[in-house]
Amino acid sequence: MTDVRNMRARSRRILRFAARYLVQSWWYEVFLPRVGLARLAARSRPARLQHIAKRFHVLAVDLGGLMIKVGQFMSSRLDVLPPEITKELEGLQDEVPPVPFPAIRALAEAELGVTLERAFYFIDPNPLAAASLGQVHRARLSATDAADTGLLDVVVKIQRPGIGAIVDVDLSALRRVARWLSHVRLVSDRVDMPALVEEFAFTSLEEIDYLHEAASAERFAQDFADDERVSVPELVWERTTRRVLTLQDVTAIKINDVDALRAAGIDPSDVADAFASVMFDQLFVNGYFHADPHPGNIFVTPLGGDGATGGRAWKFTFIDFGMMGDVPDALRQGLVKLLIAAAARDGKGMVDGIRAVGVLLPSADTAELERAMTKLFARFGGMGFAELQDVDPREFRAFALEFGDVVRSLPFQLPENFLLIVRAMSLTSGMCSSLDPAFNIWNSVEPYSAQLIRTEGGNVVQAVAKQALSAAGVIARLPQRLDNLTTRFEEGAVSVQTPRLERRLVVLERTGRQIISAILFAALLIGGILLRTDDAAIGTVLVVVSALPLLHALFAGMLARRGPLP
Repeated sequence: MTDVRNMRARSRRILRFAARYLVQSWWYEVFLPRVGLARLAARSRPARLQHIAKRFHVLAVDLGGLMIKVGQFMSSRLDVLPPEITKELEGLQDEVPPVPFPAIRALAEAELGVTLERAFYFIDPNPLAAASLGQVHRARLSATDAADTGLLDVVVKIQRPGIGAIVDVDLSALRRVARWLSHVRLVSDRVDMPALVEEFAFTSLEEIDYLHEAASAERFAQDFADDERVSVPELVWERTTRRVLTLQDVTAIKINDVDALRAAGIDPSDVADAFASVMFDQLFVNGYFHADPHPGNIFVTPLGGDGATGGRAWKFTFIDFGMMGDVPDALRQGLVKLLIAAAARDGKGMVDGIRAVGVLLPSADTAELERAMTKLFARFGGMGFAELQDVDPREFRAFALEFGDVVRSLPFQLPENFLLIVRAMSLTSGMCSSLDPAFNIWNSVEPYSAQLIRTEGGNVVQAVAKQALSAAGVIARLPQRLDNLTTRFEEGAVSVQTPRLERRLVVLERTGRQIISAILFAALLIGGILLRTDDAAIGTVLVVVSALPLLHALFAGMLARRGPLP
């Protein structure tokens, strides 16, 4: 009974947080700009965003579960979220408190069917790492298991007790928030939030199934079986269940530990270039990719003098395959178009690629986006992270405002698995820039684009020819269609019928004024209630003033019903 009450309280906390800040965002970002107070909203935006991020940080650490995952995702979205949010949520994963070992022991023994002393020769009660869904302990296999597997030192990943119920509650709350957002036209016209949450739910449920993770690790290993740049830890299936995963201990240098890399004689800039290449291979060649390539999931493993191959004395070792993504063929072809256009600094080609990926709806008018992309490439194309840091921030802000207006005017959607692709590429770009501030993504994109152009050359030629034939057909039919339309105008066959239009317009105008008054009343009342916590005087004034539009909405309707309609 206590657990049920705790879960209900958890759900209520998530929903209250979402409701409060959704209303606040609507007030500042929608209502105030519409009544001419956009500058007031803009001035307070950085402080408000930082406050929201801090409050979410506290909520996520306190609740754990999927809230940590949501925070991690937001912290990685440097491309769309402001630094006030991403900076505050950095390192959220590192703050997850570990589960006491007795609870971990009980769950592991229930899963394995034997005591830990029988399952392992030794297991460290102090966790090597604690995450939101599970934690990892170092262990050593028994002599029998070591002989059978050829392994000795292993790590055991054990799920947090009760995490399944917590994930269900968190997903239920997130689905409810998504339904709220689906009724907000500003959001629903641009993204299918319920579908986005369902994709997140699918990924999260897969992540707590360690048998699925083990199978994913094997598939990833097969993709790179002949690639000396990448290795994957071996699995110990005899000590693996749905909630316990045992695999080879491959601990080495964390990919973002620049000092350790240099101490081992490894150039971080070489690591950045190679890492970008490996991630591109996953997306554009294999079609199966690691969707959570943060620093804790990738090691750089020195090979020593005898193990050096291809002039490189190290390799990447990937771990944690709970979050993986597939790239369907249609989506891959769209991504190929995007990559080729990016390498060519082709703004129109980029927009065509975005359409091919399926992000933009077919009805979208992209003329302004094409112009903005062309302008962006002309100014910033080919710049590395260090060069971008020297650009005047005011110029960045001007471009951000221009793009923000353009993007907000376009209807878009997120294809299946696109969320994971964006996450993987955001983390990859951030990782490479942290390893080498002078890292230039174009140096990695251009070799790939050249290879893809050779591979896709035949398809590109066919597409261009088909487009040319289609355009020729439209041009050939255009004179006849114009002549028909002119004839219809001359004969009076084109007409516009407006029966009782003026009467209807008066009714609509009157109703519109009432609706505006009602909305203004609700906005002033809600805004006053929200602001009273920070500024009691202004909040009280807004609550009192809200009575004026309320009176107009009520009495204007009564007077209209008494008077005759035109």
